[in-house]
Amino acid sequence: MTLEVEGAGPSGHAAPSADGAGAPLLSVDGIAIRFGGIVALDGISFDIAPGEILGLIGPNGAGKTTLFNCVSRLYTPNEGDIRFRGESVLALAAHQIAGLGITRTFQNLALFRTMTVRDNVLVGSHPQTRSGFLDDALGLRRGEPDRTEIDALIADLELEDVAGRLVADLPTGTQKRVELARALAGRPKLLLLDEPAGGLTHGEVDDLGGLIQRIRDERGVTVLLVEHHMGLVMSISDTVVALDFGRKIAQGTTQEVQNDPDVIRAYLGSSRQ
Repeated sequence: MTLEVEGAGPSGHAAPSADGAGAPLLSVDGIAIRFGGIVALDGISFDIAPGEILGLIGPNGAGKTTLFNCVSRLYTPNEGDIRFRGESVLALAAHQIAGLGITRTFQNLALFRTMTVRDNVLVGSHPQTRSGFLDDALGLRRGEPDRTEIDALIADLELEDVAGRLVADLPTGTQKRVELARALAGRPKLLLLDEPAGGLTHGEVDDLGGLIQRIRDERGVTVLLVEHHMGLVMSISDTVVALDFGRKIAQGTTQEVQNDPDVIRAYLGSSRQ
């Protein structure tokens, strides 16, 4: 039996080679986290190569967003390590993670609804432009955001017509692009996308898949994608990791994961042929 996914198929991109630079961009190594007596993640491990799109899937409650929150330092795991470019990030705060070049979107939109689109995007550039206490002490002020660069990003995501409007007045699909633009304004090396297709129409989901691939190809951004829309995940991911009840149950190509009996069982409750 195969887990049939509408629109699924090879992404058209081979996973980046481990040759050359060699080391993964992100390593998740044995991450476990408990909330009281509930084990939310149980020894999760995987690597993401530079330039890869890795899809993270699983039923509701599998631990996907919890893992995102560990990587972005909103949660601190009880066990394991997370390394970015070979260095552990567990001692860092969330704002320091953004400064390293890890940015994210959220499952529930986390925009400043009474601010304009342009101002929301400008907020995303601050981890790379604002100077902190040590920078000030050493005279290393990094200056204000490059507004020309911000306007180019707004144009690239087709937000020019709404750049001066309040976010609260915009439809969900447009707000999703605003949040993506804000994440990209931080010049990320690693972009975490948490349910970016939620609330979108079928046509908007198709456009989103092309946009994510273009961000990877043209901007050189590595992508970790959490998404319930299986057609989107399977059409653009180089590698897929599947979670269930906080454990990793499969990892491989889209075809390998779709055919994995544990994945079929997690989604369909049966692995009968």
